[in-house]
Amino acid sequence: MIMTTIFTVDASVFLNAFNPFEADHEESRAFLLRLQQLDRPIIVPTLLFPEVAAGAARARNDTQIAIRYAQELSNLPNIMAVALDRSLSMQTMQIAAQYRLRGSDAVYVAVAQRFGTVLVTRDKQQLERSAPAVSTRRPSDLLE
Repeated sequence: MIMTTIFTVDASVFLNAFNPFEADHEESRAFLLRLQQLDRPIIVPTLLFPEVAAGAARARNDTQIAIRYAQELSNLPNIMAVALDRSLSMQTMQIAAQYRLRGSDAVYVAVAQRFGTVLVTRDKQQLERSAPAVSTRRPSDLLE
């Protein structure tokens, strides 16, 4: 499936891959490395970068490492960042209300829906609640 699929990957996967002390760290890391090796596009909202910087700063208690990690992600050649414009914001609003998702989670769902991608997340609530709107998977599902 990885060979032919385009993905939207949320911050939970990038943060899990970043933090070797989290459960299933190696699965997230292996999944992201595999996408990079295959040069598979990853379509993400620009929201990913501040979310990753914030989470990485909390995990490591180091502002500079967190900013560097988020910047490195933004510079990866297979990352395609989508800005939250008015149209995407309205789509996100509908998804958040309909599926009872947090606003940030709904942004990833809206991006996946708009671009017809598979949403990859480690967030159980997002996996379950957004499944009627988009195809959702955990990193481990895609490594099998």
